[in-house]
Amino acid sequence: MLVNSIQQYYNYNTIPNVRNNQKCTNLTNNVTKSSNVIPFSSTNRILNNKTTLSTKEEKEKYIEISKIADKTTKKQLDLLLKTGILLNSNSNDNSTVLDNLYKLATTPRAEGLNAAGLLKDTVNTISYPFIITQQFGDIPNSYRTRAINANSDATTNLVKKRINTDEIDVEHSGTCVAASIEFNLAQKMPAEFARFAEGLSSPSMSVTKNIKLNNLADNALDAVWLLNAFEIPYKTDNFKNAVLTFAPDKNALIRAQIQTTNKDPLERSPLDVLMQSTFMQIGSQQAYNSLTDKRKGKFNQNDKGLIEFEKTFTESVVEDKNKISVTYQTVDDNARLIGYETDADTMKRQLLSALNMGENIIIGYTQTDNNNIIINGHEITIVGYKRNPDGKIVFICNDTDDNLSRPIEYNEDYLLPKIHHAALPASLVENDLVYTPNWVEGLNIYNNMKRGAA
Repeated sequence: MLVNSIQQYYNYNTIPNVRNNQKCTNLTNNVTKSSNVIPFSSTNRILNNKTTLSTKEEKEKYIEISKIADKTTKKQLDLLLKTGILLNSNSNDNSTVLDNLYKLATTPRAEGLNAAGLLKDTVNTISYPFIITQQFGDIPNSYRTRAINANSDATTNLVKKRINTDEIDVEHSGTCVAASIEFNLAQKMPAEFARFAEGLSSPSMSVTKNIKLNNLADNALDAVWLLNAFEIPYKTDNFKNAVLTFAPDKNALIRAQIQTTNKDPLERSPLDVLMQSTFMQIGSQQAYNSLTDKRKGKFNQNDKGLIEFEKTFTESVVEDKNKISVTYQTVDDNARLIGYETDADTMKRQLLSALNMGENIIIGYTQTDNNNIIINGHEITIVGYKRNPDGKIVFICNDTDDNLSRPIEYNEDYLLPKIHHAALPASLVENDLVYTPNWVEGLNIYNNMKRGAA
């Protein structure tokens, strides 16, 4: 079994839009729509036992939030309170969902963003994270000149300007990793999600996070190497922690403003735009462009999506958890699937163990042609499982690119052979495997790309 493999850098998480490749239609026999109430263990959310507003401050904050909330949002707020989510404080600074919603509702937002709309989006997403999507919206005429100018960087070259004009009409999104991380944050850490929502939509359009360096590497200096390699602004005065600053790219605000005033059904919300741009920035070494959905960066020659190494790093810093990417498929230099690094039973055991620990699992799966050449790759999230009467496992998943605001189910015989990699807790696999540390993998990728460009 390969862990953090450095042999193949194919973008497994970039896939043409499912509406165009008919993914859902073709998988009819293997995928079923799941009900909104799902009998599986791993999606039980970690909640605060507190379900009543007990202090004067909490009551005042709730009242102020309710003043700008519409009828539906008020009902959702009441449900979040009754289920223990509203007063959940599983955030980096121990602030609650209520604290962050109050700040979002009562303090200024970034230019062109609407506090009431962002409040509604945040509450909606925390209440039911399956609504998160990666579908870009179109650019209306009222924003088009501004978007073209922003993407052209004031160039006077007509050919380059034409290319830049065409690039802003994004049809196939490469943000499936970012959308999956957004989903995990909303479902597993609602208070942290609300904190991100407030910070990224504020005038500063940023949020800071204190992380443990040993969640990136065993050695603090190696962890610092990773932070420097990914070009994330940070401060540290010891060998244990670092304070990181996350922010969307400079063009994300235009996209968010467009979605504020011109959002169509099945398109991203302004909040989705800000979250996904931020996570793409983290993974692409601060080289993402929300207008084109393209990226640059030192680890990836492909201009769409994030590779496995970049995805694992982004997950680790956003969640402040030590994640290891386990590679299950063997792929040659021509993107041909030639075998597997482990048997299906071992793969299944590792996935189920992670789910039983309460972890969601972002996986990269592949689609191949008749010659076993990988033609598509995509990232989805396994959120739970159940057993059929015959004992077979059915994995319950979230796909941010299927235009379905609900979970879907894949049987094990279909899904397991398609999984290329999975991000698993280090504590689950590090004692069983010999793996390449993240910083070593990054250095090897960087050096290989430099040699290839020479």
